[in-house]
Amino acid sequence: MPNELLYHFFDDDDFLMISEKIKEMEKITSGEIRVALKESVPYFKRKKDIKELAREEFHNLKMDETRDKTGILIFILLASRRFFIAADSGINSKVKQETWDKIRDEMESQFKLGHFVEGIVSAIDGVGNVLSDYFPIKSDDTNELSNKVVL
Repeated sequence: MPNELLYHFFDDDDFLMISEKIKEMEKITSGEIRVALKESVPYFKRKKDIKELAREEFHNLKMDETRDKTGILIFILLASRRFFIAADSGINSKVKQETWDKIRDEMESQFKLGHFVEGIVSAIDGVGNVLSDYFPIKSDDTNELSNKVVL
């Protein structure tokens, strides 16, 4: 059954809660936040590191096409328990990767305690708060990307 591992950790209500948190945080920033949950890496991509896989997903989701280059992706590989937060060039010009790595590490700590949804929601909160400092909501802001969790 596809997504069997995903549904071991999450249910549909959890995905809705994550999407709602993204919607809530995007009310205070012009940044575009997405969460991608993958069970595992296809065999032909197994030699790629987590950063490379996250960047590929970022591009596949067209997150690099936002108006102000302010897309950010929380990328999670469940089977291998690897995580990466990938930001677009507009964000990277103002926020160091170490900021996202710290949020990722906090999320990973929550996962180790079995708090999967809480870890993701907390990471979205952290990302949204950082983005709101550098990229506050604009009067002409539109939601450019879906808030749904990518499975």
